[in-house]
Amino acid sequence: MASRVESDEDGDNKGSMWDLDQKLDQPMDEEAGRLKNMYREKKFSAVLLLRLAFQSLGVVYGDLGTSPLYVFYNTFPHGVKDPEDVIGALSLIIYSLTLVPLLKYVFVVLRANDNGQGGTFALYSLLCRHAKIKTIPNQHRTDEELTTYSRSTFHEKSFAAKTKRWLEEQATRRSAILILVLVGTCMVIGDGILTPAISVLSAAGGIKVNKPHMSNGVVVLVAVVILVGFFSMQHYGTDRVSWLFAPIVLLWFLLIGGIGIFNIWKHGSSVLKAFSPVYIYRYFKRGGQEGWTSLGGIMLSITGTEALFADLAHFPVSAVQLAFTLIVFPCLLLAYSGQAAYLMNNLDHSQDVFYRSIPDRIYWPVFVVATAAAIVASQATITATFSIIKQALAHGCFPRVKVVYTSKTFLGQIYIPDINWILMILCISVTAGFENQNQIGNAYGTAVVIVMLVTTFLMIMIMILVWRCHWILVLIFTGLSLIVECTYFSSVLFKIDQGGWVPLVIAGAFLVIMYVWHYGTVKRYEFEMHSKVSMAWILGLGPSLGLVRVPGIGLVYTELASGVPHIFSHFITNLPAIHSVVVFVCVKYLPVYTVPEEERFLVKRIGPKNFRMFRCVARYGYKDLHKKDESFEKKLFDNLFMFVRLESMMEGCSDSDEYSLCGQKTVQSMDGMLSNNGNTRTASSNMDISVSSLDSIEPAKSPPHVKSSGQTSSQTEVDELEFLNNNRDAGVVHILGNTVVRARRDSRFYKKIAVDYIYAFLRKICRENSVIFNVPHESLLNVGQIFYV
Repeated sequence: MASRVESDEDGDNKGSMWDLDQKLDQPMDEEAGRLKNMYREKKFSAVLLLRLAFQSLGVVYGDLGTSPLYVFYNTFPHGVKDPEDVIGALSLIIYSLTLVPLLKYVFVVLRANDNGQGGTFALYSLLCRHAKIKTIPNQHRTDEELTTYSRSTFHEKSFAAKTKRWLEEQATRRSAILILVLVGTCMVIGDGILTPAISVLSAAGGIKVNKPHMSNGVVVLVAVVILVGFFSMQHYGTDRVSWLFAPIVLLWFLLIGGIGIFNIWKHGSSVLKAFSPVYIYRYFKRGGQEGWTSLGGIMLSITGTEALFADLAHFPVSAVQLAFTLIVFPCLLLAYSGQAAYLMNNLDHSQDVFYRSIPDRIYWPVFVVATAAAIVASQATITATFSIIKQALAHGCFPRVKVVYTSKTFLGQIYIPDINWILMILCISVTAGFENQNQIGNAYGTAVVIVMLVTTFLMIMIMILVWRCHWILVLIFTGLSLIVECTYFSSVLFKIDQGGWVPLVIAGAFLVIMYVWHYGTVKRYEFEMHSKVSMAWILGLGPSLGLVRVPGIGLVYTELASGVPHIFSHFITNLPAIHSVVVFVCVKYLPVYTVPEEERFLVKRIGPKNFRMFRCVARYGYKDLHKKDESFEKKLFDNLFMFVRLESMMEGCSDSDEYSLCGQKTVQSMDGMLSNNGNTRTASSNMDISVSSLDSIEPAKSPPHVKSSGQTSSQTEVDELEFLNNNRDAGVVHILGNTVVRARRDSRFYKKIAVDYIYAFLRKICRENSVIFNVPHESLLNVGQIFYV
């Protein structure tokens, strides 16, 4: 399929890494929308940019900012033997913060967002638009005409074109990319469990520092109480309290930066020599394997970086970059340098160096702010988890769960009850089950480094296919990223048995769930595709479809965007009657962040007019929510009536031979019917208008000349609209297919376990389609069928 270009006349790709204008294309509140428009008009003043940078602190940087609570403890869990080790560890922290959050994420990865959406599935959606790697082939080229479906094109002999063909050649490569994305997603879910655990427990540990006689069990109990309250409040959303997040995080950064300056002044500035990378070499030479394994603790200084990308939503990239370079980066460097200065003079205080380095006069205020900052950091991670699960739902990679919007102005703020309680139970189990922070830190580090590796591999493909970078730039980015991340990955492998196994087990469980669900979804779609009813069979039944046509409209829900689904033939062969009007409704998700409301519906006619059969395709992006919307049915019928009006207008065309052949041709034989089809698409309408006697998904050009046909066409239009309205008044019945998937008897045992037990269990506990589509029970009709894979 030829690539379509969304570009200026000079051919420059608007989706490139250097274009910032499209980064804000998503629902926001009125104030943010006003700022977005001013940004696009190049009237983005310094004051407004600073304001957005300030607001981004509370959403984006909470997790990264709370790392000083636990980094040195996890780096030196058994105390510091040599003051030079502190200098070496600080040097590693400085260059880790510089290479990963600053250079890789803030200045490169953030530009790979999908119209403001971040995370692994956003990168996957970008790739799906530039190469045919989507495993559920439910797209059609009409979808590429959406205003939000932007992609670039490239020369057939270019390296990008060769890479594209290589990825599309084999299904195993497409599946490998999907599994890579699922692994990254599962690790982000693991972050959603481990971040609240380590952040809140570390903050609550301040009580024990000031009250040494207090047992560790009391600290854990306080942390658990905070976590229970935190997860219990999620259903209220963050819309009412989010205005507090940015001031809390800003105050936190200023406090840790100021305390760092105080400690450097009090305990000596000799730690500043850590800015020389020579001390990294000396650290490893002196520490050997122990120094190498301590990298697992050093890596916690960059945790939150992956959430930084996943939480990117309501802010331009420039504002996020400004916040990091002006506030986050310098304050973190000062905080770690101050702790290192204190630690060099107090080698036995590594387990609680953060709280011990605080001046006594401000100890309790800092403790309160630290606890609040830990909660904000946890909220950012939970929000990212909800967001990425919503994206997985849209891609058919997660069981259907209830998704609730918690804000009328910020559509990105969602709440998923089932996931929330699962996260709470696992988070409390981790907090109470581990003996110390060090084990949670080991688990946290394992999850973070795997997410970073997944992002690196996806970014390589983004740079080649989307940005079309020179291979030398791709090689430099890949080399630098993998050197740093593989080094950290090798260190966390030594700590698998010390807590590092936890995220692997959690991610493994979620990976099995997501992959099995996706496998079942793909097989169901393939079954529908291969068993769909031929148009010859439908036409052979005649206008009555071989049944009694009773008053009313039947909405037949299907996953097919073309063709007649098998459940329809199953229905009419087992029941003696069918509704006078039949509409096949397909709700499908596309690899775009949103589908504009005016472009959502596509309407077509199936068969001759007297068959009274239509198709309506409702398209959504991965950020859109097909929620309990009573207006969905109304919008569907509005688009259907509009289609009938426009179709009637098109019938007046007599100057176009092509149109008269395709749209008005009288079918002489069944073969002729199957070989001829025609469509029209009006420029003023968002719907595909098909006036063919057959079902078709081929959008055709509008006829060059349209001539009125007088009263005949108008009268036909009025009659059909009246017929549709009368049947709508008679009643609407929703017909849903209840497809049961079973493994064949000769299947391997693992396939039987996956399909007959895991997938069947997930189908049983997940939300029914009737609930997702908000179908009233009194007008619901389920059609059951079984197929074997």
